[in-house]
Amino acid sequence: MPKQVARYSLEVQAKEALVVNSKDIADRIVEAILAQKLMPGARLGEQALSMLFDCSRTLVREALMQLAARGIVQVSSRRGWFVVQPSKTEAREAFEARRVIETGLIRSAGAMDKTTLKRLKQHIQQEKTALKQDDVGRRSFLLGDFHVCLAECLGNQLLADTLRDFTARTTLIAMLYQSSHDAVKSCQEHIEIVQALERGDKETAERLMAEHIGQVQSALQINAAPADPLAELRLALAPMNAPGAATKKTTLRPARCSPSSTSSSSSTSPSTYLGALL
Repeated sequence: MPKQVARYSLEVQAKEALVVNSKDIADRIVEAILAQKLMPGARLGEQALSMLFDCSRTLVREALMQLAARGIVQVSSRRGWFVVQPSKTEAREAFEARRVIETGLIRSAGAMDKTTLKRLKQHIQQEKTALKQDDVGRRSFLLGDFHVCLAECLGNQLLADTLRDFTARTTLIAMLYQSSHDAVKSCQEHIEIVQALERGDKETAERLMAEHIGQVQSALQINAAPADPLAELRLALAPMNAPGAATKKTTLRPARCSPSSTSSSSSTSPSTYLGALL
C-alpha cells in the first residue's frame, strides 16, 4: 500500500474514532437542560449541532428523534427542532409522575449498603460545594441529578433513565413557570432523605420525598395571571388624549426574542447555550 494511502487511511480512522453517536448527543442535550443552559422553546438546528459535535446531520437527526420520542424536544415542519414548552397540564402530570416513581422506588427498596450511601453522600457534598460557587448551571444539574443518582442507588436503572427525562422536563417547567424554590432548601431536603434511608426508615424517607417534590411544584407560578405580552406596546401606542395615556415621550424598542425565536443574530439566543457545555 502506498505511504500516502496508508497515512490517509489512518487519518480517516482517527477521525471516525472521535465521532460521537446519537445517544451521546441526546445525553448532552438533556444535561444542558438539567443545567438550565437550554431554555424551553430553544431552537436546535441540525447544522449547528452537527458542527458542534463534529458529526453528520444524520446522527444529529437520530438524536433529536430519540428525544422527541422521550418528550424532550418537538419538531415543526416549517421551523425545525425545538426544546419542548410544557403546558400547565403537562407540568402537573410530570410532577405527579415523579412523585409516583420516586416514592415507589423508596417503598420497594431494600436496605442500602455502605457503598451506596457513600455515593449519595458524595453527591450531596458536590451540591453543597456548588451552592457556594457562582456556577448556577452546575448547581441546577446536581440538584436534579440527585434524584437520578438515588434511583440508580436503589437498584433500578430502567426507572433511573425514565426519571432523568422527567427531571429534565420538570427543570424546563421550573424555568418556564419561574420557580421560586430555594436551592439551599432543596439540598437540605436531599440530606434529610438520605439520613432517613441511612437509618433504614423508609417510611420517613418516602414521606420526605413526597413533600420535597410537592414543595418544588408548589413554588411554580402556574396559577399566576399571565402577563400581557402587548403591555409595553399598548401603552406606547395609546392615543395621547386617552385616560392613562403616557404623558412623556415613549420610544418603541425592538421586541425581545421569544425562546422559540429562530434568529441566529442574537448573541443571547437560548439556542446558543449548548455551546457553553461543549
